[in-house]
Amino acid sequence: MGGAQQHKALSGLAIFFSVFLPFALGHYLSSLLRTVNAVLAPNLVQSLSLTSGQLGLLTSAFFFSFALVQLPVGIALDRYGPRKVQLVLMLLAGSGAVMFAHGNSFAELVVARAVIGFGLGGCFMSAVKSISSWIAPERLPSVHGYLIAVGGLGAASATLPVRLALQFTDWRGLFILLGALAACVGLLIWLVTPRAAAAAPKMPAPTLHSILDVYRDPAFRKTISLMLVPHAVFFGLQGLWIGRWLSDVAHFSDAAVAYLLYLSMAAVIFGAIAVGMLTEWAGRRGVKPLDVAAIGIGLFLLVQIGIVLNFKPSFQTLSVLFTLIGTITGIEYAIVAQSMPASLTGRAATCLNLLIFIGAFLVQAGFGQVLGLWQANVLHQYPVSAYQAAFGILVLLQLPGLVLYVRRRGRAPAPAAVQAQAEGAVA
Repeated sequence: MGGAQQHKALSGLAIFFSVFLPFALGHYLSSLLRTVNAVLAPNLVQSLSLTSGQLGLLTSAFFFSFALVQLPVGIALDRYGPRKVQLVLMLLAGSGAVMFAHGNSFAELVVARAVIGFGLGGCFMSAVKSISSWIAPERLPSVHGYLIAVGGLGAASATLPVRLALQFTDWRGLFILLGALAACVGLLIWLVTPRAAAAAPKMPAPTLHSILDVYRDPAFRKTISLMLVPHAVFFGLQGLWIGRWLSDVAHFSDAAVAYLLYLSMAAVIFGAIAVGMLTEWAGRRGVKPLDVAAIGIGLFLLVQIGIVLNFKPSFQTLSVLFTLIGTITGIEYAIVAQSMPASLTGRAATCLNLLIFIGAFLVQAGFGQVLGLWQANVLHQYPVSAYQAAFGILVLLQLPGLVLYVRRRGRAPAPAAVQAQAEGAVA
């Protein structure tokens, strides 16, 4: 049954409750569990006496396993459909959360965190694949925007709501609850989602050559040269180190940090919607999405430079702006999909996921290692200079991509010149 036929077979309300909502809940939980350590960091450090390096490695294990599972999950989704795949993966994620709740050492928590990442690695892709089977093509961009907004809601739920939950239980009890919720979402998808939505033609597994075709594509390389590192920085810092920076450098209380993180994560919802609207508005005026992204990344770097300069009057504003402006990196997927041949877009999304989450792992783990070069105080807090150095290194890593893009933009012929050349060739 084709997507258009399926779209006619179910009403919009039925599609929302039986297709969009179950898979969106999986993406919601994925975002929540990805960012929850930002609030739980003080509890984890106190319970297990973790160093900054260990905290970074522990939290970033999610990104590493998430990246490793992208290719296998992509193959499984094509062969077995999102309904079956998500049942297995959400049960695996639930098991990982329970393992985390019972972990008594750094190594046990790292393994558990990695299992959670494996289990949640297909949430977004399975949601997109299932929704695409039931939604008319012209409605997909807006529906994908809603899905990203649900992820922002999940990230926001990892802040103040988690802080409130800790008044009734500890972090171990919280992870048992999250594990149960993950299992329930998997069962909900299995029971509620129409079987036809899982029907998909069996596609051959991608070969090494077919994957390399993506990386050889000039449009793909041009996009990631500008956006990959900022995207990895955005993911790697928002889920942990922005919260620690607010605690260690700004000296805000845990409650104040949770509130600011709530505002920051909630900004993802507005940022995702605003980026889409802004990109469409600019496109109608002849501005390419990659140009919009370049401007956004420039602003994103200015925010980070403000942090490096330790601009005290705006600590709260900088923390929120980091997440709000950082959502510009999310249009990387749309730019790649629009600029590459249709035959490569599926593999391109998978390869992009792989690179982004490996990058996020390196950023999150590496940031902790840099902090560890300084001595923490008795409250496990690191000095201002440690954070300035860590943020400064990240700024230096992002600058070359923006400079290269500006240089390429300067060398590119203006549209009028291109048209004149074309007319001359025709004449």
